[in-house]
Amino acid sequence: MPRSGFFRLLSAPGILLASASALVVPSNAIAEENRGELPPVTVDAPREKRASPARAQRAAARSTRARAPATAPAQPTAASEGGPGPGALTVLTAQQALSEINQTPGGVALVTAEAYRNSTPANTIKDILDYVPGVFAQPKWGDDTRLSIRGSGLSRNFHLRGVQLYMDGIPINTADGYGDFQEIDPTAYKYVEVYKGGNALQFGANSLGGAVNFVTASGRDRFPNGVSLDVGAFGFRRLQANAGGANGPWDGFVTASTQVTDGFRDHSFGSGNRVSGNVGYQFSPDFETRFYLNANEVRQRIPGTVTKVSALTNPEAAAPANVAMDQQRNIDTVRLANKTTIRFDDTRFEFGAFGVDRHLMHPIFQWLDYRYKDYGGFAKVTDDRIIGGYRNRLVAGVNLLNGSIDNQQFANIAGQKGALLSSSVDRSENTSIYVEDSFYFLPNVAAIAGTQFLHATRSRRDRFFSDGDQSGATRFDLWSPKSGLLWQIDPTWQAFANVSRSAEVPSFGESARGPGIPTIPFTSIRPQIATTYEIGTRMRRPDYSWELTAYRANIRDELLCLYSAFGNCNVTNADRTFHQGVEAGAGAAIFRDIFVKGGAPDKVWLNLAYTYNDFRFDSDPTFGNNQLPGAPRHYLRAELLYKHPTGFYAGPNVEWVPQAYFVDSMNTLTTEPYALLGLKAGFDNGGPFSAYIEGRNLTSKTYIASASIIDRATATSALFEPGAGRAVYTGIRYRW
Repeated sequence: MPRSGFFRLLSAPGILLASASALVVPSNAIAEENRGELPPVTVDAPREKRASPARAQRAAARSTRARAPATAPAQPTAASEGGPGPGALTVLTAQQALSEINQTPGGVALVTAEAYRNSTPANTIKDILDYVPGVFAQPKWGDDTRLSIRGSGLSRNFHLRGVQLYMDGIPINTADGYGDFQEIDPTAYKYVEVYKGGNALQFGANSLGGAVNFVTASGRDRFPNGVSLDVGAFGFRRLQANAGGANGPWDGFVTASTQVTDGFRDHSFGSGNRVSGNVGYQFSPDFETRFYLNANEVRQRIPGTVTKVSALTNPEAAAPANVAMDQQRNIDTVRLANKTTIRFDDTRFEFGAFGVDRHLMHPIFQWLDYRYKDYGGFAKVTDDRIIGGYRNRLVAGVNLLNGSIDNQQFANIAGQKGALLSSSVDRSENTSIYVEDSFYFLPNVAAIAGTQFLHATRSRRDRFFSDGDQSGATRFDLWSPKSGLLWQIDPTWQAFANVSRSAEVPSFGESARGPGIPTIPFTSIRPQIATTYEIGTRMRRPDYSWELTAYRANIRDELLCLYSAFGNCNVTNADRTFHQGVEAGAGAAIFRDIFVKGGAPDKVWLNLAYTYNDFRFDSDPTFGNNQLPGAPRHYLRAELLYKHPTGFYAGPNVEWVPQAYFVDSMNTLTTEPYALLGLKAGFDNGGPFSAYIEGRNLTSKTYIASASIIDRATATSALFEPGAGRAVYTGIRYRW
């Protein structure tokens, strides 16, 4: 497709469909209508009056100079989601976080726990992000998921690449960029924030996919105590409990879960024990510090990728080599962190530090024994004031993420360590400094400009010389500017546009070597640079919501699979590529007053989320204008849900990939299209008790859920991950 094809995206089919960034997922709608907790798209919450006469006089003086815009941020002083007393200063409520995130002139989303926690097994990241357009999340086995946002990390066949994961603003990814989902516990969070592409400026903005931030509750939240039990298909069982509370300036919260599953496929047994907790102390209403703990123990067998024929005719079968070598991914992690927030009249200052100890025990083609030590810190200032009669909002900060990997690889002998085959110490350093200013030249229109500077280094000290010395070092100094407009059309309706750059630094895994292919060491891999143009609008009103975003990213040196050896993908730099697409959604009460009339009627809600992807090489010498492999062109999630004011709900849902997508850069081998039918029912009136039952893939459709990619594939290439068959899950939750 030529470059002008971007302007034809607006005519893509199914544009008016659902978006979780407008918070239009079924359970979320239930939470809003029954409890009224969630706000419209923007919130003009008043700042808490703590007041001295002088401050009152200053506020009065300001009000005579300029009318406060509809997008004035909610200050973190209101009580947490229904909790007693003043809320936590370091942990925003969903309402406050939504107000903050909607001051971004680009694609963002906020998904509350009510959107998925009480109506699904909440087993993988797919359960959280499935209704966020632009996000493609497909479980492979256990907790592992192929996650791509706007086509990020398509070449990464293992681990996560191209999206930065955070927990309470603290990095989950390793210092060189890798990420895993085993440390994600979907039961533990009060909401999840999604910043697409360069909109993740405050997190460093150095990846095409952006950032996802998982936020845990505090002891000041509503219902801090609870217990839940979920059971279902393929031997899935999980017990979860949380406890918390506040006493004067102190508050604390802890949540823990233990789960086990036999898995749909052979050799996919897994178990996990996870705990997260935090303790906060308020020195004053404007000064709070909070300490965090997160620990995980995960044991997971890997069934592996298989051929297309095997995936579609015998989906439960594991790859024979995975069984023979007893391939596994086992992880132990401990994360400690602190975050402190100090608030002044018009300024909020946040800073903190963290440390992560991670041990990966990973018998695959070799027995990988990796020990990670990551540490860092952050500081951020947000200043929102009237200057010369105009509102101005300035955000600036610095992030530091450093770490080392003590890695050893042994021969894998039926799941046991054999002879040492490689050993090195890899070190990464990343320092990013960012600033963004929003100037409201009209009361409801802001001009936004910012930039981020990233300094990063990668160095390897080889300790095993039998295969040559692989030592080396490289450094990067990269700028990522951004500009945009944000128009608050009315208190529930926004329009936005922006141009942003993202600069993705390669990890130690990017290189090429092997028979018949070029030898390209990691020190020769260039950073991936993307310039993204984005325009969109979003609205949320009581009985309907929608979002529409179109974007195009012109990419230089995209990290892609251009060579393969022994069936493995070697990730190096492509020349020029582009990613463009439409992210669209809608949710509406299409029927109401069916059986119950009055102020709280029953309703039938239609919710849809649609993503259109067009990712291509741009006149590549080898691959021409071929489609980039690894993601569907069309992806649709839809649900029709009857909701009764008592809290009962029921309805069908569908997941639809109407067109097969390529799995190799030569565009010779594809997946298969599929449509999955589901059904759920349950009770959730916002009170202490909730319960659900959900059926997935009720027609027992045999399909390919995700695929690894390669440069050139054949019919016998083992690249495919079969999707799970018919499954039923049920769960209950009680909280107080």
